[in-house]
Amino acid sequence: MSGELPQFYFRVRENGAAVFRVDAENRQRRLDLVEIAAVNVRNGTIRPHGDRKLTADEIAAIHSWLADRQALLARREIDDILRTVDHLNLTAQWVQSRAEDDALDQVTDALLLAMHDLRTVLVRRKADRLARSAPPPAAGDQG
Repeated sequence: MSGELPQFYFRVRENGAAVFRVDAENRQRRLDLVEIAAVNVRNGTIRPHGDRKLTADEIAAIHSWLADRQALLARREIDDILRTVDHLNLTAQWVQSRAEDDALDQVTDALLLAMHDLRTVLVRRKADRLARSAPPPAAGDQG
């Protein structure tokens, strides 16, 4: 490895990460990863590993990583949705220009149900947002 090693290593897992302290200052002069905690990205909980007490520096480093990770995942989620829009457009083009009847038979019902479900949820959420942002009726107005 080249350059200076980080003080902590975060092994990403499904809902967070295992947090390790990087130890290169031992007698064997080899790199050791000492597990110090587990962090949950969804709810922000930090659980020390075993009976370990986390230092203020360790907690600060974990909170910093957690904020960065949550921001990255939020950006990826939006990017995934925008890619879905691209896929829907490509699918429409495929249906219009190249799809064979057998292929359409395989995908039409699933696509129609998924699109109906998505449209229903989007319309409901948009109506909720519009209702929240609408100014309240003036006194004496009748709805």
